[in-house]
Amino acid sequence: MTNFYDIKIDSLQGKPINFSTYKNKYILFVNVASKCGFTPQYKDLQILSDTYKENLVVIGIPCNQFGKQEPGNSDEIEEFCQVNYGVSFLITEKIDVKGDNQHPLYTWLTSKKLNGKKSSSVKWNFQKYIIDKEGKLIDYYFSITKPLSSKITKHLK
Repeated sequence: MTNFYDIKIDSLQGKPINFSTYKNKYILFVNVASKCGFTPQYKDLQILSDTYKENLVVIGIPCNQFGKQEPGNSDEIEEFCQVNYGVSFLITEKIDVKGDNQHPLYTWLTSKKLNGKKSSSVKWNFQKYIIDKEGKLIDYYFSITKPLSSKITKHLK
């Protein structure tokens, strides 16, 4: 098992994100896209982030691997999220969540050998992974699971 807090990724603005600053909080990772049928989930992700801000960090991860539905550059993605959905939660750099160039974060999220819990594959945009307060994978949810679903919120109460 690999330590989750050792994984490196940059913000949409190119600044390093240190996951260890979120110890003692849940983290919800969501691979996001601006031209997807699930894109309106940004609204509920923001509500989730605002509602549980004391013990949850929502992190959106732009990805263009599913139907080329996130074609924008960093500035375009940031503007889209803020203008259309008022997103204030953290958005990372655009990455690959599967395949030969899979980012180490998603290698960890999808590999039982690394996360110690279960293996999975990312099927589409807006798939969600929740990490507990100690940096351990709790579970993952496919795109159809709404951000405010009790499947997710039960962990945060």
